[in-house]
Amino acid sequence: MPDTGSARPDTSHGFGRVLVAVYAVFALAASARSIVQLLTEVESDTLVPYALSAFAGIVYVIATYALARNHRRLAVVTIAIELAGVLTVGILSLLDQGLFPDQTVWSDFGMGYVFIPLVLPFVGLWWLRRTSVL
Repeated sequence: MPDTGSARPDTSHGFGRVLVAVYAVFALAASARSIVQLLTEVESDTLVPYALSAFAGIVYVIATYALARNHRRLAVVTIAIELAGVLTVGILSLLDQGLFPDQTVWSDFGMGYVFIPLVLPFVGLWWLRRTSVL
């Protein structure tokens, strides 16, 4: 059940609509990328980045849903997982290029996506905080 209340602003109004749209684009991009990669390019040594792209796609889908439907707790948890993922994968991909022989959404802190994957969770958490009741 969504966290609702008359005093609590909805996460999907105003700037939240833009945020939901950006998350939806990333959900589609990461999911589509992983499906194509898993169907056409999967080899034993490249499975990790493709599976990671699929995981990122799932995270973006859930975050999009949570923000659009005002499920604050789910949004916080999902966006925190996203933040941990992009920071962990970003650091690991810079330290050891062999861990990720092919790029993922979160590789190099999302450099292939103009660093939006690095900035997006901070913006998402900021928006959830800004629209929360103090």
